[in-house]
Amino acid sequence: MSTMAVPDVAVAAVDEGFWTRSRKVGLVLVALGLLGALLFGALATDQQARFTLSEDAAGTALEINGTFGAILFGAIALAAGAALLAGLPKRWFLLVLGVGLVAFVLSFLCWQVSAAPAGQNFMPLVNIIRGTFILALPLIFGALAGVLCERSGVVNVAIEGQLLMGAFSGALFGSISGNVWVGLVAAAIGGAFISLLLAVFSIRYLVDQTVMGIVLNLLAVGVTGFLYERLMQTNAARYNSAPRFSNWEIPLLKDIPVLGPALFRSNIFLYLGLLLVLVIHIGLFRTRWGLRTRSVGEHPIAADTLGVRVLRLRYRNVLLAGVVAGIGGASYTLALYSFTKNMIGGKGFIALAALIFGRWNPTGALLAALFFGFADQLATYLGAINSVIPSQFLAMLPYLATILAVAGLVGRVRAPAADGKPYVKG
Repeated sequence: MSTMAVPDVAVAAVDEGFWTRSRKVGLVLVALGLLGALLFGALATDQQARFTLSEDAAGTALEINGTFGAILFGAIALAAGAALLAGLPKRWFLLVLGVGLVAFVLSFLCWQVSAAPAGQNFMPLVNIIRGTFILALPLIFGALAGVLCERSGVVNVAIEGQLLMGAFSGALFGSISGNVWVGLVAAAIGGAFISLLLAVFSIRYLVDQTVMGIVLNLLAVGVTGFLYERLMQTNAARYNSAPRFSNWEIPLLKDIPVLGPALFRSNIFLYLGLLLVLVIHIGLFRTRWGLRTRSVGEHPIAADTLGVRVLRLRYRNVLLAGVVAGIGGASYTLALYSFTKNMIGGKGFIALAALIFGRWNPTGALLAALFFGFADQLATYLGAINSVIPSQFLAMLPYLATILAVAGLVGRVRAPAADGKPYVKG
């Protein structure tokens, strides 16, 4: 008796049935649209919701009646969900999903802004955009570090520790030397140190990479916490008063409405982060190094057969990832804050989520990091206008966004085939 092989694609199509990913997301959007139109519309007021194109309440603003805006944008989200439920072609999926999510957020904001106390019923878009990028910076650097490692076949769960060690090293050596550039170099070395341990134990000694990453995170927390208590707490003026990078204004670009003041009057870390996204993206997909990195992450045996030195390339990329993450940690202590114990606060794990959400692509990781940064900035803004939403829920907002994005919006993603698999040269 003969059997006929059924292609995997056909089996997947049969298994998926009517409730495809697109229709499931459409159903969620319909529910969100109803929530926006009915609940947010009922809770909003007839006050104008003002979205100012400046840093305060003055100047040009986009205005809309709170109740009308909440209902209108809720209806748009509902229509986007209905379109996906109707079986819209896949090529339109991301566009319609984006429109639906943005409409839902605008519906929510129309309620919150219009219901704010008198004098606070405005949202300064320049501050929101600037805050989004600043809060996303460690996520951008961390996600790029993850891209460099995992495209090479090494799982990087140690992003949290790399960021933390970078922040600590930058603060300590920047304070001792009184030079911000020394602090930046020290931060890069601190992140590279955690990466070196990850590389040696996972590549040389074949330790489970996920477990090793968790151990390194705990090591970074312990070492920096101990030294913080012994040095920084006892003599903050000497060991925890690093100089700060000043803002650099870029001529012409700084005068662009809204985006100019938000993005082009910032510190070196923002410019460096965006530049690294561009450089790593071009490097991965347009250079020989990128081709070799992707081949090592997908099929190291074949790459080795063609003359690629798999282990050396992995070592190099993992160390480079540590440098990138260490600089990301310095964006805290050399631009914004003094060092405190465990100050990264889980941002490394959100960066790991941004890496997955961005599908192991530098540009995708950037967009995902900005999504999480906006959620963080939105929580800060809502707290400032005395939102009726409890502060505990506002603090949860970035993490809820992370869970929803990774669990509900990413769908099926495929990591590099050799990711997390040790390579032993035969």
